[in-house]
Amino acid sequence: MTQDNAQHLGDKIIEKIKTIFDPEIPVDIYELGLIYDVMISDENDVKILMTLTSPNCPVAETLPMEVEETVKTLEEVRGAEVEITFDPTWTQDMMSEEAKLELGFL
Repeated sequence: MTQDNAQHLGDKIIEKIKTIFDPEIPVDIYELGLIYDVMISDENDVKILMTLTSPNCPVAETLPMEVEETVKTLEEVRGAEVEITFDPTWTQDMMSEEAKLELGFL
C-alpha cells in the first residue's frame, strides 16, 4: 500500500470513528481523545489502539466492538481489531479543542 493510499484509508477510518459517540458525553470518541493510534497493514488489516474515559466505563464491553464493526463497514478494510489500553491514562487534556468547546471547558 502506498503512503497516499494508507493516508486516504486512515482518513476514511477516522471519519467512520467520528460517527461513534460516548453515550454519556455528547462528543464523538475521536474528538474525546479516546483513539490513540490507527495502524493499517499492507493487507488493509486495521488495528486501533484506544482507551476509555475510565476502567469502569459502562461501555467497556460494547464500545470496542462498536468501533471494530463500524471500521469493518469500509469496503477497503479487510479486518479490524481494537486494543484497549490505559497507558497513558485518559485525561480531559486529550480532548480536541472542539470537544472542550462543546462541553464548556473553554
